[in-house]
Amino acid sequence: MRAIKFKNKQLFYIDQTKLPLKELWRKCKGLNSGYKAIKELQVRGAPLIGVFAAYCIYVHFKNKSLTKKKFLSDFGKACKRLKSCRPTAVNLAWALERLEKAVLGNKNKSVSQLKEIILKEAQAINLEDVLLCERMANQGVELIRGGDRILTHCNAGFLATSGDGTALAVIYKAHELYGDIRVYADETRPLLQGSRLSAWELTKRGVPTTVICDNMAAILMEQGKIDKIFVGADRIAANGDTANKIGTFGLAILAKYHKIPFYVVAPFSTFDLSLASGKLIPIEERNKDEIRKLVNKIEIAPRKAKVYNPAFDVTPNKLITAIVSDKGVIKPPFGKNIRKTIGQLV
Repeated sequence: MRAIKFKNKQLFYIDQTKLPLKELWRKCKGLNSGYKAIKELQVRGAPLIGVFAAYCIYVHFKNKSLTKKKFLSDFGKACKRLKSCRPTAVNLAWALERLEKAVLGNKNKSVSQLKEIILKEAQAINLEDVLLCERMANQGVELIRGGDRILTHCNAGFLATSGDGTALAVIYKAHELYGDIRVYADETRPLLQGSRLSAWELTKRGVPTTVICDNMAAILMEQGKIDKIFVGADRIAANGDTANKIGTFGLAILAKYHKIPFYVVAPFSTFDLSLASGKLIPIEERNKDEIRKLVNKIEIAPRKAKVYNPAFDVTPNKLITAIVSDKGVIKPPFGKNIRKTIGQLV
């Protein structure tokens, strides 16, 4: 199962806002279509939106007849627009900057040749993401033992990447190895990516899964029912501070109190070594109706009440046991070990 498909030079995606009740595939027709899909979370997950955006740029330009000057101008504007779509996940900008580097490095070539360069780069980013997921799974599974009960937050599986995922890829690998892994999935308010998406994924893969409300995690830890916590990430600063879906910070605090290992799983493309700490990570604030209405439909709060809706929070490095990357498991001191493990790749 994959969340996007590129076939016959056409781009399709499963509309994640319809899950788990309906598996609806849509076609990306170009820049406006792709922007809307990412902005409205029809396509989501830090690594996946980077891959999707790269393909979207190709689809947007593939049938356009433009002079080179006009093509280069429009290409730059298109990349800039998509970068602005989701500011916290660094993978989006990373993928588009790869396209820009490839195009600008070959701007002496014809427009048709530049279109093919964009396509090849998008395909390379896609394939690389699949391989990164496999490497993270192989690294992270070493941290799991048979019978482990694992808590996860939001969605970091095949709906968020081109492969099996980040945090969930580790769980899938452990399930294959041991067969008795059990997972608790936080519902992940306000858009329920845990109950709607992670639980859907996990059950499809045959992993025993229990959905819990976000405010139930503490009692499970107190009862000794959680052995480890695995989450993904949208951006990791140079010191190891990590931005992930809102609620992750609270879980990390609970894990520290209950002495439960807290692991972050992310590929090298999620690290942003230009930021010294998580205080510099931009945090996206989303539409108030995501909180006022249950899944944007049933009103559950008075209209006159004010709403604060940050999509992410930042977990300080001191609360993280280790970061599982495609290059290895990174342990404290994070500043030193991130530079050693990731620095040469960024």
